[in-house]
Amino acid sequence: MMQIIQSAERHHADFGWLQTHWHFSFGDYHDPRNINFSSLRVFNDDVVQGGGAFGMHPHRDMEIITYVRTGAITHQDSMGNKGRTGAGDVQVMSAGTGVTHAEFNLEDEDTTLFQIWIETDKPGSQPSWGAMPFPKESREGQFQLLASGNGDEGVLHINSDARILGATLKAGETLEYAADPSRHLYLVPSAKVEVNGTSAEKRDGVAITGEATVTVKAEEDAELVLVDAH
Repeated sequence: MMQIIQSAERHHADFGWLQTHWHFSFGDYHDPRNINFSSLRVFNDDVVQGGGAFGMHPHRDMEIITYVRTGAITHQDSMGNKGRTGAGDVQVMSAGTGVTHAEFNLEDEDTTLFQIWIETDKPGSQPSWGAMPFPKESREGQFQLLASGNGDEGVLHINSDARILGATLKAGETLEYAADPSRHLYLVPSAKVEVNGTSAEKRDGVAITGEATVTVKAEEDAELVLVDAH
């Protein structure tokens, strides 16, 4: 089963320094029919103005993944971590028993990013933060695993049975993903694609369950982000 959530249907919020579209209920947007997709709780599509910042604020018991599309975001938290995550790279914060953090755009350009929250499988864990570079050429024409809670090596760790993957496709290229029909997949493309023969436009959300294979054909050059959750 597959459902296309059109980009025009997502909730849009304008904070001046932040333009954001929320795939699920978040902040002052609450729709009881649209709280989550299995353990995927948040998928925010953010444009952060140069000089803009998410000021210090707390979280607990949530896995928070930030996928930077363009520009860069600079992180600071109550654990003493500081770091800059640039375009194509990913950072992960496991909020655990509680952490306070801020995210700054210190660049002279807008930063675009996806912020993804996944419900933890290990409430009360020690909080942590980490970031890794993922050169985009390493995911040309194929899905590259970026973060996982399944013990995979060479990726960022999260405390949840989920995988976050990225891929880039040139117009006309096709990519297959072997899926477990019992799991829940959420795909967001940066340009027009076909998913199992169904058209999805730029920044649509594609919610997939019960499929053994997901075939993506790019109608335009496209960047893909895929969440595979239990």
